[in-house]
Amino acid sequence: MSSLPIISLTGLMSDDLDQRKETAAELGRACREVGFFYVKDHGIPASVSEGAFELARQLFALPQDQKQAMSIKNSPHNRGYVAMADEKLNPESGADMKEGFNIGTDFPADHPDVLAGKPFRGVNFWPEIDGWRERALEYFNACLDMGRVIHRGLSLDLGCPEDFFEPHLKEPIATLRMLRYPASADQIDRQDGGAGTHTDYGNITILATDKVAGLEVSNRQGEWIQAPHVPGAFVCNIGDCLMRWSNDVYVSTPHRVRPPESERYSIPFFLEVGPESVVDPRDIAPDDTPKYEPIAFADYLASRLNATYDHRAD
Repeated sequence: MSSLPIISLTGLMSDDLDQRKETAAELGRACREVGFFYVKDHGIPASVSEGAFELARQLFALPQDQKQAMSIKNSPHNRGYVAMADEKLNPESGADMKEGFNIGTDFPADHPDVLAGKPFRGVNFWPEIDGWRERALEYFNACLDMGRVIHRGLSLDLGCPEDFFEPHLKEPIATLRMLRYPASADQIDRQDGGAGTHTDYGNITILATDKVAGLEVSNRQGEWIQAPHVPGAFVCNIGDCLMRWSNDVYVSTPHRVRPPESERYSIPFFLEVGPESVVDPRDIAPDDTPKYEPIAFADYLASRLNATYDHRAD
């Protein structure tokens, strides 16, 4: 495969079960053959997705001291600002040359899970920019709605009840990341680029990109293929958690970001299940020998994130 498939989500939103199954089968083929695909006809207005890039530019243009005041090192819940070179998605390649900002499900400070100190149930940091929080959450919720639709298709393809994932996605660990990559002329000369070769950790990723090239995906033959910007479409891929849950029916795919020729912004939305959800391959493939032990998702995610950052505040 030399390019990524483009899948319309119209069928998944149909009242006709056969149409939903047809689109689900398209998703399943993509998840088995390459693990990456584009989605179109998703229902997110262009004004909302394009507005998210405006928010990212506003955020990263803030003075460094204001960004550092929102540092992810001050959050045990994977929220806040990640400074340039603070993250290592592939430790063998060195630090990633990008800065980021993480937004999670927006819990109030008096939410019972926040007060109880449950993992990944903290409050967000917000920049002091008028209307920024409200517009960011509009985009967050639009991605969450689309992710739930995609999960219904994946359930059908995997032979599960169509609503299999719904209980796990009521209050999920969802993370919206705004990322800025400097132009390659501003980066250290390094082999693996702006973000090292890696797979994603959760169930699915919904990625919005600007028009600057950079994302590359490894196909099943180990060849790197480009994932260019497609107007009106999002790039999607499955992550390691869904690979584990499906007992390797779906396989997560290595990808990387090469140093861009000009400044590049991207906005991935990582949709993961609730912290107490137990990821057990026997739920999806009960007749197969499980390749993985059951694990609570919060424990699984913590083990992956702890290996990504140089140091975290507790």
